[in-house]
Amino acid sequence: MLLDPTFLRLTASRIQPTIKRHETAQEPTTIRRPHRAQAPQKHGPRSNEDIIVPEVQLIDAEGENHGSVETSQALAMAAEQGLDLVEISPNNKPPICKILDLGKYKYQSQKKAAEARKKQKTQDVKEIKMRPNIDTHDYDVKMRAIEKFLGEGDKVKITLRFRGREMAHLELGMELLKRVRGDIEDISKVEAEPKLEGRQMMMVVTPAK
Repeated sequence: MLLDPTFLRLTASRIQPTIKRHETAQEPTTIRRPHRAQAPQKHGPRSNEDIIVPEVQLIDAEGENHGSVETSQALAMAAEQGLDLVEISPNNKPPICKILDLGKYKYQSQKKAAEARKKQKTQDVKEIKMRPNIDTHDYDVKMRAIEKFLGEGDKVKITLRFRGREMAHLELGMELLKRVRGDIEDISKVEAEPKLEGRQMMMVVTPAK
Protein backbone atom coordinates (compact mmCIF):
# COMPACT_ATOMS: atom_id res chain seq x y z
CA MET A 1 0.00 0.00 0.00
CA LEU A 2 1.49 3.38 -0.98
CA LEU A 3 1.15 6.42 1.28
CA ASP A 4 0.43 9.83 -0.11
CA PRO A 5 3.65 11.96 -0.01
CA THR A 6 1.60 15.02 1.06
CA PHE A 7 0.26 13.10 4.06
CA LEU A 8 3.80 12.08 5.11
CA ARG A 9 5.05 15.69 4.99
CA LEU A 10 2.16 16.96 7.13
CA THR A 11 2.67 14.20 9.70
CA ALA A 12 6.42 14.89 9.95
CA SER A 13 5.86 18.63 10.41
CA ARG A 14 3.55 17.95 13.39
CA ILE A 15 5.87 15.46 15.10
CA GLN A 16 9.13 17.45 14.72
CA PRO A 17 8.19 20.50 16.94
CA THR A 18 7.04 18.13 19.67
CA ILE A 19 10.37 16.30 19.60
CA LYS A 20 12.27 19.58 19.76
CA ARG A 21 10.23 20.78 22.75
CA HIS A 22 11.04 17.59 24.63
CA GLU A 23 14.72 17.88 23.74
CA THR A 24 15.09 21.49 24.88
CA ALA A 25 13.04 21.26 28.12
CA GLN A 26 15.44 21.08 31.10
CA GLU A 27 14.96 21.38 34.81
CA PRO A 28 16.41 24.55 36.33
CA THR A 29 19.75 24.01 38.05
CA THR A 30 20.33 25.42 41.54
CA ILE A 31 23.90 26.41 42.32
CA ARG A 32 24.72 26.02 46.00
CA ARG A 33 27.52 28.01 47.48
CA PRO A 34 29.78 26.30 49.98
CA HIS A 35 28.82 27.00 53.61
CA ARG A 36 31.21 29.32 55.38
CA ALA A 37 31.43 28.71 59.10
CA GLN A 38 31.70 31.83 61.19
CA ALA A 39 35.02 32.37 62.86
CA PRO A 40 34.84 31.68 66.61
CA GLN A 41 34.64 34.85 68.68
CA LYS A 42 37.33 35.38 71.25
CA HIS A 43 36.40 36.58 74.70
CA GLY A 44 38.51 38.64 77.02
CA PRO A 45 41.30 41.13 76.28
CA ARG A 46 43.32 41.04 73.08
CA SER A 47 46.68 39.39 73.45
CA ASN A 48 49.87 38.59 71.52
CA GLU A 49 49.28 38.46 67.72
CA ASP A 50 45.73 39.79 68.12
CA ILE A 51 47.22 43.18 69.04
CA ILE A 52 47.51 44.81 65.61
CA VAL A 53 48.30 48.43 66.47
CA PRO A 54 51.82 49.58 65.49
CA GLU A 55 52.85 50.59 69.01
CA VAL A 56 51.71 50.20 72.61
CA GLN A 57 52.44 51.68 76.00
CA LEU A 58 54.28 48.82 77.65
CA ILE A 59 54.31 47.74 81.29
CA ASP A 60 56.62 44.82 81.95
CA ALA A 61 56.06 41.86 84.27
CA GLU A 62 57.66 43.79 87.16
CA GLY A 63 55.28 46.73 86.74
CA GLU A 64 57.81 49.09 85.17
CA ASN A 65 56.39 51.47 82.54
CA HIS A 66 58.51 51.52 79.35
CA GLY A 67 56.38 54.17 77.62
CA SER A 68 55.54 53.83 73.93
CA VAL A 69 57.17 50.78 72.35
CA GLU A 70 56.73 49.16 68.94
CA THR A 71 54.33 46.25 69.21
CA SER A 72 56.82 43.86 67.59
CA GLN A 73 59.41 44.75 70.23
CA ALA A 74 56.89 44.30 73.05
CA LEU A 75 55.92 40.87 71.67
CA ALA A 76 59.57 39.86 71.52
CA MET A 77 60.11 40.93 75.14
CA ALA A 78 57.12 38.88 76.26
CA ALA A 79 58.26 35.84 74.30
CA GLU A 80 61.74 36.02 75.85
CA GLN A 81 60.17 35.70 79.31
CA GLY A 82 57.78 32.96 78.27
CA LEU A 83 54.82 35.25 78.97
CA ASP A 84 52.09 36.99 77.02
CA LEU A 85 51.49 40.55 75.88
CA VAL A 86 47.98 41.50 77.05
CA GLU A 87 46.02 44.64 76.22
CA ILE A 88 44.66 45.94 79.54
CA SER A 89 43.49 49.41 78.47
CA PRO A 90 42.39 49.39 74.79
CA ASN A 91 40.91 52.91 74.83
CA ASN A 92 44.18 54.55 75.73
CA LYS A 93 46.28 56.06 72.90
CA PRO A 94 48.41 54.07 72.38
CA PRO A 95 46.75 51.09 74.12
CA ILE A 96 48.30 50.04 77.42
CA CYS A 97 49.65 46.50 77.33
CA LYS A 98 51.26 44.45 80.04
CA ILE A 99 53.56 41.44 79.98
CA LEU A 100 51.99 38.73 82.12
CA ASP A 101 50.72 35.15 82.29
CA LEU A 102 47.48 35.23 80.28
CA GLY A 103 46.03 32.06 81.81
CA LYS A 104 46.59 33.32 85.33
CA TYR A 105 45.21 36.75 84.40
CA LYS A 106 41.96 35.24 83.04
CA TYR A 107 41.56 33.07 86.13
CA GLN A 108 41.94 36.06 88.46
CA SER A 109 39.51 38.12 86.35
CA GLN A 110 36.88 35.36 86.48
CA LYS A 111 37.36 35.03 90.23
CA LYS A 112 36.87 38.78 90.76
CA ALA A 113 33.74 38.74 88.57
CA ALA A 114 32.28 35.85 90.59
CA GLU A 115 32.92 37.68 93.86
CA ALA A 116 31.29 40.82 92.47
CA ARG A 117 28.19 38.82 91.49
CA LYS A 118 27.92 37.45 95.02
CA LYS A 119 28.02 40.96 96.47
CA GLN A 120 25.33 42.07 94.02
CA LYS A 121 22.80 39.54 95.36
CA THR A 122 19.29 40.68 94.53
CA GLN A 123 17.23 41.56 97.59
CA ASP A 124 13.93 39.69 97.64
CA VAL A 125 10.80 40.81 99.47
CA LYS A 126 9.36 38.09 101.68
CA GLU A 127 5.83 38.37 103.01
CA ILE A 128 4.67 37.30 106.45
CA LYS A 129 0.92 37.27 107.07
CA MET A 130 -0.58 37.66 110.52
CA ARG A 131 -4.01 38.09 112.08
CA PRO A 132 -4.65 41.01 114.43
CA ASN A 133 -5.59 38.54 117.21
CA ILE A 134 -2.69 36.13 116.60
CA ASP A 135 -1.87 33.82 119.52
CA THR A 136 1.53 33.62 121.21
CA HIS A 137 2.67 30.39 119.56
CA ASP A 138 1.87 31.56 116.02
CA TYR A 139 3.47 34.92 116.77
CA ASP A 140 6.74 33.23 117.81
CA VAL A 141 6.74 31.11 114.64
CA LYS A 142 6.19 34.17 112.44
CA MET A 143 8.91 36.12 114.23
CA ARG A 144 11.46 33.34 113.70
CA ALA A 145 10.67 33.43 109.99
CA ILE A 146 11.09 37.22 109.90
CA GLU A 147 14.45 36.98 111.65
CA LYS A 148 15.56 34.26 109.21
CA PHE A 149 14.67 36.34 106.14
CA LEU A 150 16.38 39.44 107.53
CA GLY A 151 19.47 37.36 108.30
CA GLU A 152 19.58 36.28 104.64
CA GLY A 153 19.54 39.92 103.54
CA ASP A 154 15.92 40.06 102.36
CA LYS A 155 13.23 42.64 103.03
CA VAL A 156 10.12 41.51 104.87
CA LYS A 157 6.57 42.79 104.38
CA ILE A 158 4.34 42.09 107.38
CA THR A 159 0.69 42.00 106.34
CA LEU A 160 -2.30 41.99 108.68
CA ARG A 161 -5.67 40.95 107.28
CA PHE A 162 -8.84 42.26 108.93
CA ARG A 163 -12.12 40.38 108.66
CA GLY A 164 -15.65 41.54 109.31
CA ARG A 165 -15.97 43.42 112.60
CA GLU A 166 -12.20 43.46 113.07
CA MET A 167 -12.20 46.62 110.92
CA ALA A 168 -13.69 48.42 113.92
CA HIS A 169 -10.52 47.67 115.92
CA LEU A 170 -7.70 48.84 113.70
CA GLU A 171 -5.76 49.87 116.78
CA LEU A 172 -5.14 46.16 117.49
CA GLY A 173 -3.30 45.88 114.19
CA MET A 174 -1.24 48.99 114.87
CA GLU A 175 -0.28 47.68 118.31
CA LEU A 176 0.75 44.33 116.81
CA LEU A 177 3.00 45.96 114.21
CA LYS A 178 4.58 48.12 116.91
CA ARG A 179 5.29 44.94 118.85
CA VAL A 180 6.91 43.34 115.82
CA ARG A 181 8.96 46.47 115.22
CA GLY A 182 10.22 46.49 118.79
CA ASP A 183 11.14 42.79 118.80
CA ILE A 184 13.41 43.13 115.74
CA GLU A 185 14.71 46.67 116.17
CA ASP A 186 18.28 45.40 116.73
CA ILE A 187 18.45 43.62 113.36
CA SER A 188 16.20 45.71 111.15
CA LYS A 189 14.98 49.15 110.23
CA VAL A 190 11.55 50.19 109.00
CA GLU A 191 11.48 51.00 105.29
CA ALA A 192 7.71 51.56 105.02
CA GLU A 193 5.72 52.68 108.05
CA PRO A 194 2.46 50.85 108.87
CA LYS A 195 -0.36 51.85 106.55
CA LEU A 196 -3.87 50.67 105.84
CA GLU A 197 -4.88 49.57 102.32
CA GLY A 198 -8.44 48.30 102.13
CA ARG A 199 -8.73 45.51 104.68
CA GLN A 200 -4.97 45.08 105.00
CA MET A 201 -2.39 46.85 107.16
CA MET A 202 1.22 46.55 106.04
CA MET A 203 4.72 47.40 107.19
CA VAL A 204 8.03 46.74 105.42
CA VAL A 205 11.30 46.17 107.24
CA THR A 206 14.79 45.72 105.83
CA PRO A 207 18.05 44.41 107.33
CA ALA A 208 19.83 46.94 109.55
CA LYS A 209 23.16 46.42 107.75
